[in-house]
Amino acid sequence: MTVSVPPSAETGGGAWQPSAREAERRRYRRSRTVRSVLIASASTLVVIAAVTLAVVSSPGWPRVRRTFFNPEKARDALPAVLDGLWLNIRILLIASVMIAVLGLTLALMRTLRGPVFFPLRAFATAYTDIFRGLPLLLVIFLLGFGVPALRLDGLPQDMVVWGGLAIVLSYSAYVAEVFRAGIESVHPSQRAAARSLGLTHAQTMRHVVLPQAVRRVMPPLLNDFVSLMKDSGLIAVLGVVDAIRAAQIETAIDFNFTPYVVAGALFVCLTVPTTRIADYYARKKGWYGPGTLL
Repeated sequence: MTVSVPPSAETGGGAWQPSAREAERRRYRRSRTVRSVLIASASTLVVIAAVTLAVVSSPGWPRVRRTFFNPEKARDALPAVLDGLWLNIRILLIASVMIAVLGLTLALMRTLRGPVFFPLRAFATAYTDIFRGLPLLLVIFLLGFGVPALRLDGLPQDMVVWGGLAIVLSYSAYVAEVFRAGIESVHPSQRAAARSLGLTHAQTMRHVVLPQAVRRVMPPLLNDFVSLMKDSGLIAVLGVVDAIRAAQIETAIDFNFTPYVVAGALFVCLTVPTTRIADYYARKKGWYGPGTLL
């Protein structure tokens, strides 16, 4: 039987053209996409307009505007808040590295097999249970005010150190569980196959298990990183002049709360891009549905 082939397919000289039905489908999908975008934009504008109207028409709005949204006060407070924010960023960068190392170590300790490793597993389990159960603010108080009160030789007296250490200890417990979930998600047959090829347990974890585990848990790790950005401001309770403490000092001058709004806006400028990166990575890895926009 002879099969006729279009000339463009034989010679490769012409571009493929969709059929009339396929072209109609594409036009329909484009029209539905445009319609969805228009409806979403219109509904968003309506909601924003309604909320804005309700706020600005309230009796107390003039006072709130002077107290929380004063442009002159925001301009005066911005340099001090920026200096404090730089301290938050430095704590964030140092603490994130320490949290990743300590969290991964705890996760590996909890995944060790054999009775000889029971003390390590028990320690890692107790650590995660305790620091996941304690509120972060309480850990900051205990370390920041309790340990320096012991007056032990060689211990640092800087509150930044103890505040950062409290954040590391608390977040390491959460990150350890994330890493452990990724490690245990790798099928045991892959470990068995690696061991049958002559790899040791350490080599199997390094070359087979951990690369897959880290890739799988990257979205939740990025979310923890976003939370860490915000919680770095909790060290202000120790008297450290970070962004929040700087805003508090500026507010105490005339009891205008605009510096708090400035500090909040700066934190949002840090967290929103990171959140969008985390969402993009999650969609790329299939964590969200293809139709999810936000």
